Amino acid sequence: MPRYEGVLLDVDGTLVDSNDAHAEAWVRAFRDHGFDVPFDKVRERIGKGGDKMVWELVGLDKDEDPKAKAVAEDRTRLFLDEFAPKLKGFSGARELVERMKADGLKIVVASSAQADELDTLLEVAGVADLIEHETSSDDAENSKPDPDIVVAALEGGGLSASKAVMLGDTPYDVEAATRAGVAVIAVRSGGWGDADLKGAIAVYDDVADLLAHYDESPLGR
Repeated sequence: MPRYEGVLLDVDGTLVDSNDAHAEAWVRAFRDHGFDVPFDKVRERIGKGGDKMVWELVGLDKDEDPKAKAVAEDRTRLFLDEFAPKLKGFSGARELVERMKADGLKIVVASSAQADELDTLLEVAGVADLIEHETSSDDAENSKPDPDIVVAALEGGGLSASKAVMLGDTPYDVEAATRAGVAVIAVRSGGWGDADLKGAIAVYDDVADLLAHYDESPLGR
């Protein structure tokens, strides 16, 4: 029997070099609404959902404060209009997903991105046609590092936690998947080091590195 039946894919920082762009869009949106938030404070939280971003950085509740919604909407507009057209997928992203599919693994996206952003990011990564099910922040009550998105991805993909592995780049991916009972393979391409990614069963430089060592990786064993 194969060790895994499916892979839960994060996208930002894993398949697409987009984490800095997300951070800059947040900085500008905060500034436009009167909040001076340093880039590094935002950057270290990329991978969490926007609900947690506005609460942790400026104390706005997404469910109660209309300004939180305005900041988030402006951030989305900035990201899609100004940053997304310049993004590039990481080398090896499509080839890795093709290899996983060739091995019979079900490919399910588990991203904190909003649905409209996610569609754009998958096109940038060159993998939109390879995805069997997509789960975004729109499908979960609570964003990463809460496990809701991972759980929703498992349910949407018809996978059990023990037969799935997540591929992600942030400590929040590792925490969310672990809390859902899913093993994690991590990549350093999102800007975090091995100490930050503690809990992952394997860590690689990026998706190209994972592909190069696929047969010896948890995916190939």
